[in-house]
Amino acid sequence: MIEGTAVGVALRDSLWLYPAVQTFHLLGIALLFGSIAVVDLRLLGVSRTLPLRGLERHVLPWTGVGMGLAALSGALLFTAQATEYLAKPIFVIKLALIAAAGCNAVAFHLLCEDMGSRPRQDPRHHRRARMAGALSLILWIGVITCGRLLAYL
Repeated sequence: MIEGTAVGVALRDSLWLYPAVQTFHLLGIALLFGSIAVVDLRLLGVSRTLPLRGLERHVLPWTGVGMGLAALSGALLFTAQATEYLAKPIFVIKLALIAAAGCNAVAFHLLCEDMGSRPRQDPRHHRRARMAGALSLILWIGVITCGRLLAYL
């Protein structure tokens, strides 16, 4: 399987390579979750004076950097122990939560696209935004929790 590739073998055999990739994975997660949490908290009503569109313009590029770093390093870590990870239900749950968080983000942007330009005109936008923000935080905390539990379950 994938563990037999040069990358998988190197990650398992090297004293420093796996921890180095894991460090980049954690940095990616910090950037990803940190940037998402800032926007989600704003959707939940924290710092209401900050315009949502402006906040997103400043923060969401970091979300992309964090996602790229976490995905790339996560794929590398997976190559070292693919069979073991796939046998763990917690890993499958983690992937499902990541997919659900992505769907939540897409749905939010499709359903509440004009919310930033007309924040007070339609209260349904506020409910949708709060629900999307709360769900996003719950899903991403679940992803992080599942990731940590991988080492123990």
